[in-house]
Amino acid sequence: MKFGLLGPLHAQIAERTVQLNGPRQAKMLAALLIDANTIVSMERLVAVMWDANAPATAVRQVQDAVSGLRRNLVACGAAPSLISTRRGGYEIHVARVQLDLLEFDHERDLAQQGANPLERAVALRRALACWRGNALVDVSSRVLEIDASRLNERRAATHKQCLAIELDLGRHREVIDELTDLLREHPYDEEVAQHLIVALYRCRRQGEALQAYERLRRTLADELGVDPTPPLQALHRRILTADPALMAQDRGSVSDSGSDSGSGAPQSPAPDSGSDSGSGSPSALRVSGASSQFPVAAAGAGTAMAMPVRQLPLDVTDFVGRNDALAELAGLLDGSPANRAPVAVVVGGPGVGKSSLVTHAARLASANFPDGQLYLNLAAMSDDPRDPGLMLAEALRALSIAGSAIPNSLFERAALYRSLLVDRRMLVVLDDAGRADQVLPLLPGADGCAVLITSRTLLTQLPGARHIDLDVLSPAEARELFTGIVGRQRVEREPDEADAILDCCGNLPLAIRIASGKLAGRPAWSLRVLRERIEDESRRLAELRIGDLSVRASVELSLRLLPAEAVRALGLLGLLGAYTLPGWVVGPLLDRPDGEEVLDTLVDASLVRLIATDALGEPRYRLHDLIRTCAVEIAAPLATADKRDAIVRVLSVWLDLVRRGTDRLPGGLLAAARGSTPGRSLPDSVVDRLMVDAFGWFDAERDNLLGAVKLAVDWGLDDLAWELAAGTATYYDHRCVYQDWQHGHRLALDAAEAAGNAAGASVLLRGLGQLHIYQDEFDRATRVLESSIELCRDIGDKRGEALSVAMLSTVSRVQGRDDEALERVEQALAIAVGEGDRQIEAQLSCSMGVMRLMQGDLDEAESWFTGALRLARALDDDHRVAVVLRRFSRLHDRRGDPDEALRCLRQALATFEELADERCAGYTLLEVGRVHAGRNDRVQANPALERAAELFHRHGDRQDEATCWQLIGDLDAAAGIHHLARQHHERARQLWQTIGAMNQTNTPAQPSSP
Repeated sequence: MKFGLLGPLHAQIAERTVQLNGPRQAKMLAALLIDANTIVSMERLVAVMWDANAPATAVRQVQDAVSGLRRNLVACGAAPSLISTRRGGYEIHVARVQLDLLEFDHERDLAQQGANPLERAVALRRALACWRGNALVDVSSRVLEIDASRLNERRAATHKQCLAIELDLGRHREVIDELTDLLREHPYDEEVAQHLIVALYRCRRQGEALQAYERLRRTLADELGVDPTPPLQALHRRILTADPALMAQDRGSVSDSGSDSGSGAPQSPAPDSGSDSGSGSPSALRVSGASSQFPVAAAGAGTAMAMPVRQLPLDVTDFVGRNDALAELAGLLDGSPANRAPVAVVVGGPGVGKSSLVTHAARLASANFPDGQLYLNLAAMSDDPRDPGLMLAEALRALSIAGSAIPNSLFERAALYRSLLVDRRMLVVLDDAGRADQVLPLLPGADGCAVLITSRTLLTQLPGARHIDLDVLSPAEARELFTGIVGRQRVEREPDEADAILDCCGNLPLAIRIASGKLAGRPAWSLRVLRERIEDESRRLAELRIGDLSVRASVELSLRLLPAEAVRALGLLGLLGAYTLPGWVVGPLLDRPDGEEVLDTLVDASLVRLIATDALGEPRYRLHDLIRTCAVEIAAPLATADKRDAIVRVLSVWLDLVRRGTDRLPGGLLAAARGSTPGRSLPDSVVDRLMVDAFGWFDAERDNLLGAVKLAVDWGLDDLAWELAAGTATYYDHRCVYQDWQHGHRLALDAAEAAGNAAGASVLLRGLGQLHIYQDEFDRATRVLESSIELCRDIGDKRGEALSVAMLSTVSRVQGRDDEALERVEQALAIAVGEGDRQIEAQLSCSMGVMRLMQGDLDEAESWFTGALRLARALDDDHRVAVVLRRFSRLHDRRGDPDEALRCLRQALATFEELADERCAGYTLLEVGRVHAGRNDRVQANPALERAAELFHRHGDRQDEATCWQLIGDLDAAAGIHHLARQHHERARQLWQTIGAMNQTNTPAQPSSP
């Protein structure tokens, strides 16, 4: 079996020439042979088959072409395993003697290792004999043409090296014709011209040597606008002066007259020839008056690069976005003096597109590194991460150091590597690095060089490295990538389905490429088909696989390098849901006091992403949705009891923090008495740090608080569910977060009722009742509050009963049933006093004052307000004090003392604004507007009323918003601005119609404020 690349493509098995069915099979065979015994990626094979604009079915067509090629080879007698399918591509397995390229490289390596110049020349001649013409002359592919050009350059370099050694051996007559032909092929190659000029001169053809120099000078001047290099000009001068040193010959040479000395002994070199007759190294011609040497032969020197290294992988043709990262990398790679030896590490999780970004950035910056671009895959995520010593050997071979010239020790290899690059401008790309000690030996350290690194882990030990954290694509970039692969028409036909697919992919480039590839290979599929197959999270990872590309496999590569505790933590984190989490959750998940070290391991591995730092200065973490799906799979084998215990530990910490946070909020009556669920405390230092701003903590954890309720419900933890939901009610009340309030209470109420948990259900019903009052849903409020009262009586919860009855009194008052409202307040107050609950007593004493004020009994109202104010101050409850002052202001206004009323309101408003209680601030502003309206002071009243209306509108309080617009309209009418009055009255009427509270627009209802 023989294969040939070094000439026309050739394949022969058992003396039979293999017939290839068309150019596609030829391209596949050539691509596999060029990288024989190495995996050739599907991406490269697609690029080989189509120079650009690969069709949607490209992967399938490549698979078909390789299958056909394999059949033809097997038909001629090849083993079926000759071409094997590998992860991500294919590999052809051939021995050295079966492929001319491998034989060529082998002989070149022997030449480097040869003990003397003659042996090296013989080995190089055997290498050149492997060639049958220019490489791959009959295969048409832009990618392969680049490879063929590279091979042809290696052939030319080998030929030059061979001729230089033979010239050094004194075979100047024998090499003239070959040097002449070689210079004709490479008319600008001054090294070949030097060898030819020396050979001609040594054959006593001085005139022809000068003519050769003149032809080269004119060619360089006419076509390139440059002069020959100084060494070549010096050689010209030495020929003109007949420098005797130019006639020097090394040992084993033929005499310059062409006669054979007969003895085989080497001729003695001229005294100043610069040759070393005892070292075995090639001679050099010393340039007169210069400190440098002009090398006649490069063979064996081990330190000369014949040409720039160009090893960058193929660019990603459909690369999209990443503008910020590209701009940052471009700034580092601009070659400016400010960027001396830059090192950039692109860090990101599995499948995020690190290698694509670095390859793209490196190609864009390649012009700034004229001495070449070196690419090394460190394979940190593979089964066999590359050893830095082996990587250095690979780098040195790329830099034309081979065989015994490569030192044995890591230290010596690194030193030689740095020495070779010290005066060069090269870009080094280190892909898939795992640890700093894998990378450090490969850093050039030269000012003209730059290094780009990709890694799933932070490499903070690299001195001066710039880390660029790569996240998933933006929604617009994700859609652009998806559309480019799937096709614009298909996406535009089903835009919603496309958005749903991208949402399932989490904008992860790898997932998008897999999903897009499935669609591209299945043109008959609608986007809906794929969406339905991947929207089920339990099936998603299985569906996000095509060929050897798999999201699950990509994540599993990272998992293999993690300690068991970190893998367990990742699995348990996946159970917590799709939320941005605080770092403390890892500790209770693992049942250890401190989980930060384990969390850092996951962050460093880019499996958990550090998203941001919240307003309290706490770091926030998140799992990408697809990694979270993998994490759930990791947790699946764990015992259900173990997973449940972990969830309980985390939720118990949430509950403890909710309780502590609520204790630090302004007093509120919605905070339920604690249930039987024990909390689990974090260290005091952590709690103190988190609770330095209780409102800020609740703000930061809003999503997680709702998620904690859902998690408790999902795991059947009804006690935890209702306590977590009810515990947040005070915060929701102050912040007017009505949607979260209702959602959390409904989730927990369903669980409590299903479990027969009367205590929890009664608390949640009461919370929903207050929420319905705020939203002017009075019938619904009545129903749930009556249910709450019934449950409280069944379980003997007197405090709960008092609160629910008090809330029903608010419904009665707002709906104009004043006697009923008074009766309910008195009933609730009696229960509170009997229970010794002074918080409820303070609230209901204020409510009694309101009721007496409405009845016109001002003295009785004052007594109740004064008692309520005294109780609130004794309880150090600033919020309750402000509420009583607001109510008290109405009494002062009724008694004809608007200044005292405004003083109370200013004090109350300052407290509510300090506590960021927008709803109570709105009620206070409404009262300010009332007082100014009573004075017919439209200038002072309207701004307060308009601001109050804005707050009520924001929080869905239509009843009180309508009251504000009614008052504003009344003031407009009194001022004679009738068109504005009509507008504002109409606005109030529409709001009242919406809530069904009135039938006329000229009688405002009472506000529903507490």
